[in-house]
Amino acid sequence: MTTDTTTGAPVLEATGVTMRFGGLTAVRNVDFTVNSGEIVGLIGPNGAGKTTFFNCLTGLYVPTEGTVRYKGTVLPSKPHLVTKAGMARTFQNIRLFANMTVLENVLVGRHTRTKEGLWSALLRGPGFKKAEAASHERAMELLEFTGLAEKADHLARNLPYGEQRKLEIARALASEPGLLLLDEPTAGMNPQETRATEELIFAVRDQGIAVLVIEHDMRFIFNLCDRVACLVQGEKLVEGTSDVVQSDERVIAAYLGTPFEGAPEDSALADVEAAEAAQSTTSTEGDTK
Repeated sequence: MTTDTTTGAPVLEATGVTMRFGGLTAVRNVDFTVNSGEIVGLIGPNGAGKTTFFNCLTGLYVPTEGTVRYKGTVLPSKPHLVTKAGMARTFQNIRLFANMTVLENVLVGRHTRTKEGLWSALLRGPGFKKAEAASHERAMELLEFTGLAEKADHLARNLPYGEQRKLEIARALASEPGLLLLDEPTAGMNPQETRATEELIFAVRDQGIAVLVIEHDMRFIFNLCDRVACLVQGEKLVEGTSDVVQSDERVIAAYLGTPFEGAPEDSALADVEAAEAAQSTTSTEGDTK
């Protein structure tokens, strides 16, 4: 169960977010808010548009319509600038630097919080050495926080799966975010690893960081979150406490595959999923150029 926490002003405000791929609409007019001190869940069946919506929030996609604000300021449409503003994320598929050590992976996450430039790095003056020492100290604090300090010198690829997930969270926290976005953090985990992840997310929230989670594990999400929203075919179907959402007949119907009023045809779902896959390939190719 969630623990009592005091929620405050909005950290994330998404207003009227719509994402189209050509003539196909993957996300339609979604309003969404995360307040400080909250853990908020985003659920929905496959093809609901959850990851597309995440990508709109974090600058990987530029929404066709709508705005995304972090602490009242409209976010730029570049992922590294979104991170610099104060939002960090993990991905559904692990994206660690496999041939770098655990410590080095976390140090990479510090890049948006270091001010030393190229010349400072080349000359290795006092300012650079001071910043390097501070980054190393903070990285080790985060590894201690996530239970990975004893494996700081191990290669990331040699970690067990559950610890690789923890390392992704540690790297995201290295950017000192005010909001952490987690895309299916327990995917592929056993029950013990899932419980450890739940405890880690509570600990992150207790550090004053708001959390937004996409997850398919309903028991995990309803135990974890203060509030849950359900997307179905790109639209927000319902939002509220865990009790409200899990008892909503439309949510039950969506997960069971039972048609409800306004539900799209299967062919429309397939078209949207194909468009999303094409867009993801294009984005990846653009990043490698």
